[in-house]
Amino acid sequence: MKRSPERASLDKMNDGTYAINMMPIVIDTNVFVSALWSKDVAGGAARALLRAALTGKCVPLFGNALWLEYEDLLGRSVWTENTTHAERLTMLQALAAAGKWVSIYYGWRPNLPDEGDNHLIELAIAGNARAIVTYNMKDLQRGQLLWPQLRILTPQECLKELL
Repeated sequence: MKRSPERASLDKMNDGTYAINMMPIVIDTNVFVSALWSKDVAGGAARALLRAALTGKCVPLFGNALWLEYEDLLGRSVWTENTTHAERLTMLQALAAAGKWVSIYYGWRPNLPDEGDNHLIELAIAGNARAIVTYNMKDLQRGQLLWPQLRILTPQECLKELL
């Protein structure tokens, strides 16, 4: 199967071989929660996106701020009986193993309506992400600084590109 350059690229390794570099994405915490919380259609797309990350169809990117949000969510009382705390922790650990840690050395401050979302843009830029996957489309598309190569997608839209 031929892959488009949007989905994967080849990185030359030190030993002269090539490795497939899958589409890097930033998964917003609202997608993570939806994947593990809800049984509706939106939760289904979010779950399918996490499955895609766990099976190597994309590479989730993590930075300090996003990881702390994920960990903070594990302790909140927003969860339903659909998953246990241990299952959510296992999912986060598996996602971490499938993902890539990115250090952010420059704060772009795109001045989004919710200041707390700026770190998502900064992580995406630092990690050369192709997309931020979120249900918060409205706020993430309204920054004062824009990057044309960075797309803001819902889980459904991202899945269409991956599959």
